[in-house]
Amino acid sequence: MSTPEPPRAGSEHLLVLPDRDVAEEIAEELREEGFEHVRVLREASRTEDDDEDHEWAVHVVDARLPDVPGDGAYEGLRERFVDLARQHDGWYDEPGDGRPATG
Repeated sequence: MSTPEPPRAGSEHLLVLPDRDVAEEIAEELREEGFEHVRVLREASRTEDDDEDHEWAVHVVDARLPDVPGDGAYEGLRERFVDLARQHDGWYDEPGDGRPATG
């Protein structure tokens, strides 16, 4: 059984974390809060090919509101994810956003 693709509408967020267990824990908490489209991914380091330099990411698509960058609800969610990533020694990277990754 394949996992359905997340919807295209809504906002898309990526929290990059150094630990798989932390990524899984955050993903579960977000699902419990009502985020339906949350996945844990393995992210390859941009500078090394070594398996030990891989990190974990929590990919979130929030389709509940048609948020757009600059909108209050969108920016509030973005700030929350930036803080959450920092609390766990990670950083926030927004797919499709021209702003630099926040870490």
